[in-house]
Order: sequence, then C-alpha cells, then structure tokens
Amino acid sequence: MTKLIFHILNLIFLILYIYPGSILGFLFYRSFEKQPQITSDFVVSSNHVYAFMLLSFLGFINYYKNHKNLIICYFFLISIILELLHLIIPNRSFQFSDLFGNIIGVIFSILIFYIWRKK
Repeated sequence: MTKLIFHILNLIFLILYIYPGSILGFLFYRSFEKQPQITSDFVVSSNHVYAFMLLSFLGFINYYKNHKNLIICYFFLISIILELLHLIIPNRSFQFSDLFGNIIGVIFSILIFYIWRKK
C-alpha cells in the first residue's frame, strides 16, 4: 500500500512542478499566480522542505532495502531537475531557496529514516 501511495504522490509532484502555474494556488485562492504557504520561509522554502521530506521518506520506506544508492540518487536528482525546469516553464521561476529546500528535505528524510531504522 505504501508503494502505491508513493507512486501516486510522485506523479502528483511531477504534475505540480511541471504545470505552468500554481494548481494549488488555483484550488485555494482561485489564482494560478499565488502559492499556498504552510509555514513561513526561513532561508529556504519550507513548503519544499516538507514536500520532499514526505516524498523521500515514503520512497526510502519502499525502496531503500533493495535499491539504496538508486533511490538516494533519484531523490537528489529529481529535487534539482524539477527546480531547474522552472527556468524554461512559463509562469514559473527558478529560486535557490526552493532548490535548497528540496535538497534539505531529502537530507532530513535520510536522517529521519536512519534514526527510524535503528529503533
């Protein structure tokens, strides 16, 4: 069941990142330009940290045992590539705070996963 949730969430991520506008902004505010904010940003985008922590953690639960290096590389690459795509997608903008939020979310999920596995 967690594999299915992971794959559905991964697909939703791709759609939200590649769509030229904010689908969530439209659902919440009726505006494709406005982004919903879970918590205030610090140095990095908190929304991106939370999103990549959740996605990465689900991926680690499902694939870490048999595909450790592949799943870690996948999350680092997807966190970078999806943000770099904002350079060419209309109505989206590349931001270093989002990129670092993605990467930090993956790192946090690795740390949490290792702690969770030890217990």
